[in-house]
Formats: sequence, structure tokens, C-alpha cells
Amino acid sequence: MAYQTIDGVRVWGVPDAGALAQAITCSEYGDVVQTSLMADHHKGYSQPIGGVVVYEGQISPSGVGYDIACGNKAVRTNLQASDVKPRIAGIMDEIARKISFGIGRSNNEKVDHELFDDPDWAVYSAIGRQEHDKLKALARDQLGTVGSGNHFVDLFEETATGRLWIGNHFGDRGFGHKTASGFINLAAGRDFLANAPGEKMDQPPFYWVSAASSAICITGP
Repeated sequence: MAYQTIDGVRVWGVPDAGALAQAITCSEYGDVVQTSLMADHHKGYSQPIGGVVVYEGQISPSGVGYDIACGNKAVRTNLQASDVKPRIAGIMDEIARKISFGIGRSNNEKVDHELFDDPDWAVYSAIGRQEHDKLKALARDQLGTVGSGNHFVDLFEETATGRLWIGNHFGDRGFGHKTASGFINLAAGRDFLANAPGEKMDQPPFYWVSAASSAICITGP
């Protein structure tokens, strides 16, 4: 797929005005080698989602942290879409009842996962027990939820085969924002859980000098 260059930003797909403005701002802060927008880009927090910013000797927690825990997944089932089409309304109603959409949690059915036993949680323990416990509790409470905004659970039909797919796009549900804000706070001499003052969607990205020779910050879905 060919790209176009707009004000130095390489853009794949149809440019989104808000995301493009953020990408241009990103290119003006730090030692930036190249800024690009992928075909699925849209406006994000400080840096555009679907954006790539290549730094020389620097790394930006703004581009990495805010969307920790965001993601996409698609699963191809062994069913044909035609098998479920007569019952599609009832199936979607059941999805809406069983899965929590929006802010908070409407379904109190507990969910657990091996990720809570991951040794990487020690990163937060090193900052402080309170910080570790609050973030881990937030993650546990939000596990199995979808989030608000452009996040979804949906059913899709594969055109060539008629097979049924389940797809979802889920948000960070606050965990990513608190993680990025926390490390930015530490860099500014504030407490990890303090409110980061003056944060806005279109604020310039925050960046650090890195020990590595170069770094690529890719903001996810």
C-alpha cells in the first residue's frame, strides 16, 4: 500500500485530521527520525493510535504507556455464519448481558488469569507496595471487560468461506493511563499516584534520553 507524506509525516490510508495534527506535534519534540501513521490510525492521548515515532537515543512513555492493556483479537470458529444468523439478535443480547461494556463493570462474575502471577508485577512493587496493590486490583477488577469509546465485541462472516469469526477491540480501562502517568510523575519528581497536572489529549509527548542508540514508539489500537 502506498503512502503519502504530509508535513513530513508518512500517512497510510485516509488521513484523520486529529491524528495527523498529533503526529505533526510529535515530530517537533525530541530527536525524531521519522513519524508515520498506519492505515488504521486515529486520535489518541498525546500520540496518535496507530502511530509510529522513531527517536534517536530517546524513548517516549507517552507513546508506549497510555494504551497498555489495549488490544485486538479475532478468532475463527468452526461454525458457519449461516448457522447463527437466524439467532443473531438473541446471541448479541446475550453478549451484552454477559460482558461489561462502557465504564466500570456491570457483570460481577469473577475472572482470573495467570498473568497475575507474572514476575513482571515486581516492577510496581519496586515503586511501592501501595502502588503495586492499587494497580493490580484495578487490573483484576477490569479483567473480562471491554471498555468504552470505540471498543466492541462482534461477530463477522468470512466472505470466501462463510465461516463465523468473533472479534473484539478492548481498551486499557484506566490501567494504561495510570501506568504512563505514574512513570511520567516519577520523572518529574512527583509521587507515582499523583495527578499529573495539565494533561490534555493534544499535549506534546514526554520523552526521555535512552541508553539505547535509538527507539521506536508504536502506539497500539
